[in-house]
Amino acid sequence: MSAYLENLFSLEGKHAVVIGGTGELCGAMAEGLAGAGANTLLVGRSLEKAEARIAKITDAGGQASFVAADISTQANIDQLMADVLAQVPQVDILINGAGVNSPTPFLEVSEEELDRIMSVNFRSLYLCCQVFGKHMLEKGAGSIINLGSASGIMPLSRVFTYSASKAAVHNLSKNLAREWAAQGVRVNTLVPGFFPAEQNRKVLTPDRVEQIMGHTPMKRFGEAGELIGATLLLAGAAGSFITGHEMIVDGGFNSMTI
Repeated sequence: MSAYLENLFSLEGKHAVVIGGTGELCGAMAEGLAGAGANTLLVGRSLEKAEARIAKITDAGGQASFVAADISTQANIDQLMADVLAQVPQVDILINGAGVNSPTPFLEVSEEELDRIMSVNFRSLYLCCQVFGKHMLEKGAGSIINLGSASGIMPLSRVFTYSASKAAVHNLSKNLAREWAAQGVRVNTLVPGFFPAEQNRKVLTPDRVEQIMGHTPMKRFGEAGELIGATLLLAGAAGSFITGHEMIVDGGFNSMTI
């Protein structure tokens, strides 16, 4: 392979922050970034989960570390930014992947549940885009990858608040992409289809799985590692002219009607 093609997906010398990197999907994305050469910082609450992921990354020759953070407030995110910059000189790539879900019927969704899901899935992401986006704008370059959802494109049954929160993520990402494109900061949405993970296992009842498979041409769930290719495309030089895009990785789910 030519040096040009190798460099398209190389992240050597880059620094990546993966919020939600202790989870299954973003953890796999973090492995992909580190495998491509990025110094990768996993942000989350669980040191135990982080250590297991970091061990996999370092065993494969990558570089990764853990930053403990609660991103529920502006002050906490400001502190996260300070903690990150105490370890690395700059942030080149940000993945916003923290998320929660609930199958509560619409008329039973409480204010507390509404506030909690919107806060984690949208408000915190919004604030992280402000804090890390400002840093990227000041240095004139950066790639932000926000985790969207198939339900952010077309509402899915049983996950009312989750769908609304992800639709907001999709809209914000396009707004920021338009706003920051000329200043060197790209913002895209990575849209997983159905990937079994901690946040959605409780909604994957047998009848739900049957419905999903009936609407997925590949007739299977995605595997976390299958998000890595799209992540590398959006993160680095290969995606240098891609911004405001919804990169769908769903086994054909979004193309299916009847």
